[in-house]
Amino acid sequence: EGRAKAVAGLAALDRYTVRVTLDEAFAPFVAALAVGHAKIVPREVVERLGEGFGTQPVGTGPFRFERWERGKEIVLAANADYFGGAPHLSRLVYRVFPGERWESTYDEFRQGNLEDAPVPTRDYRRVVASTGQTYVKRPMISVRFYGLNTRLKPLDDRRVRQALIYAVNRAAIVEEAFNGRYVPARGILPPGTQGFNPALAGYPWDPARARQLLAEAGYPGGRGLPPIAIWSSVKLEALVQELDQIKKALAAVGVEARINYETNWPAYSRLIAEGKLPFFLYGWYADVPDPDNFLFKLFHSKSPRNLFGYANATVDDLLAAARSAPDIQRRVELYRRAEQLVLEDAPLVPMMHHTYERLFQPYVRSVEVNGLGDPYIPFRKVWLERAR
Repeated sequence: EGRAKAVAGLAALDRYTVRVTLDEAFAPFVAALAVGHAKIVPREVVERLGEGFGTQPVGTGPFRFERWERGKEIVLAANADYFGGAPHLSRLVYRVFPGERWESTYDEFRQGNLEDAPVPTRDYRRVVASTGQTYVKRPMISVRFYGLNTRLKPLDDRRVRQALIYAVNRAAIVEEAFNGRYVPARGILPPGTQGFNPALAGYPWDPARARQLLAEAGYPGGRGLPPIAIWSSVKLEALVQELDQIKKALAAVGVEARINYETNWPAYSRLIAEGKLPFFLYGWYADVPDPDNFLFKLFHSKSPRNLFGYANATVDDLLAAARSAPDIQRRVELYRRAEQLVLEDAPLVPMMHHTYERLFQPYVRSVEVNGLGDPYIPFRKVWLERAR
């Protein structure tokens, strides 16, 4: 589970001061302290609740946990004792929508049952141009991709993996399935991230090159290649269209694809972690705006978040060196070299970088968003111009 056998290097010097001593240099450390996982919680409560702390959390933020109805909603109440002053809102209610019902949130929004909602892909351009709502859009520090399990045949052959990537026209998918709302991905690091390489060529759409690679791998015209099972955790209309386009693109180079769905996220993520899915939809949203959060976490051979069974000793060395390099330019150089090697090894099909888009009711005020998305909206600043 990635748990340490012992906790060392932490010392509470007084009621308001904590000292952290690291075993080695770790350049992203200061930024990492700002994420939710690094927040300090009361020891006595954790010890008393044990594993139950996750369902009865205690913190020091502007809202306090009130209740959680699994599969339905999470309710937070205002914390009048918050050090920065009580928030304007008396409470927050997070309603849960399963994957297959995700876009129904817009219908709830239109009926006035939600203060905010994601922008639906259907009728996208009409929706964002509509009046009577507030539309916000920001680039996100994210990448969406299809993981390729490098330990399962025939995907253990790099040439087969490269062929699959060349066969997919991601620019056409972004335009046709998603109304051009996202940025086609040439690599892993998203625009706006330190280390992003605008000169990266990536894998342009090239069916001829895909056929050539399949032939080199011993599958001329796709003959002898077993069907490839593609998995998704979501059945949104746009993603169904995307998967259909991928299936047709692969068929055009001689690869038979079979689409499968598992919309129960815990079950889906467990299948990936157990290495049972060969070709699977996944997205990565940074919790720390640092290239380490993408490249080390996803592609270092020892990382528990390596979903691909991927291992390259040179990549490991580059990523380890980048973690400890004090100079940002040196880190950028190392990350760019590592990213290039990962792309050549082809453990994933980079698809697109998302943008954060959200609709708010016109009476919702002082909403501030950034590239890290929903978790970093400072709701303590938000207020309603009129009561519901």
